[in-house]
Amino acid sequence: MAADAALALVLLFLGIVYGYTRPGKEDRVAILKKAVLIGVILGVILGLVIGIVVPGTSVVGATVGTTIAVLITVVIFTIFFIVGTFIGDYLEEKFKKKEQKQQ
Repeated sequence: MAADAALALVLLFLGIVYGYTRPGKEDRVAILKKAVLIGVILGVILGLVIGIVVPGTSVVGATVGTTIAVLITVVIFTIFFIVGTFIGDYLEEKFKKKEQKQQ
């Protein structure tokens, strides 16, 4: 449980850095779509491995169950990253306005 929270905070921080360092607004829908695709691919691969390696396990059941679990996990972590990009974009906007006013 603590590792999940730590990973979520790391992803939030990385999202802030990503949003701050990249100029302009980020395409958050594209980030979410890529995360869903990666989650499905990882879930299918991991499910197939579990279904083949663990004796007495249904390959289809393991694949479907693992895909759903991995997809939910990846989407939750992606939401933390996307929230971080919102914060990073906000900070970028505020600091750039201060720099422009000083000049």
